[in-house]
Order: sequence, then C-alpha cells, then structure tokens
Amino acid sequence: MKAILATVLVFGLCGVAEAQGTKGDPVGTWKCEYDIGGQKREATLTVKKDGDKFAGTMKFQDGQEEKLKDPKVKDGELTFSVDRKLMDNTFKVDYKLKFDGDKFKGKGAVEFGDQKQEFDIEGKREKK
Repeated sequence: MKAILATVLVFGLCGVAEAQGTKGDPVGTWKCEYDIGGQKREATLTVKKDGDKFAGTMKFQDGQEEKLKDPKVKDGELTFSVDRKLMDNTFKVDYKLKFDGDKFKGKGAVEFGDQKQEFDIEGKREKK
C-alpha cells in the first residue's frame, strides 16, 4: 500500500513540475512568423523574467526594435503590446500568444484609422 501511495505521489508531483516547467513558459528568444496583407513577415521576440515581472523586446525584420509594453502571463498566455513606427506614424500592436513547450500560436491586432486588423502569428523558441 505504501509503495502504491509513493508511486502516485511521485507521478503526481512530476505532473505538477511539468505544468510549472516549460509548457507555458514564454521566457527565451523566439523566431516569429506572420502574414499581414499577403506579405510574409518575421520578427524576433525576446522575453525575460525578473522576479515575478516580465520584460522583453520585439525586433522586426526591418531592424526596428521595441520594448514590450505591459507584458503579462496567465495560464500559459502572454499578452503585451508594442509601438510600431512606420514613416511618420506610430501604431500600437496588441499581442496575445499561447505557449506550448517550444512553440507558440497567437494573434496580433492593430488599428488603422477606424478599422482593427487581426493577424495570426506563430513562433519557435531558439535553441541556446
């Protein structure tokens, strides 16, 4: 009976460790791919954790790099925004990304005038 209880506890704790491990962990460097207006785009997302706060940057393929604004993680989902500067205009882009191991899928949304445009985004964690 004690052996069965010990086995159950070990497997139960392993499940908890996995849930708290990398399953929904956004920390790292991510290669992102998305499509806007029929044009394939790439970016690099870097997420760091300092205590219980998250921070990071998003670097776009044109070389522009912006800090993540108000990054939050809940249930394996990272939400944040960045200001994207194009010519003389600045656009706020909101992101909602769901992490699963070394991959994520999510949505980005940006407003142009009175219209909100959403796009799919996905990424893979870069290996160290």
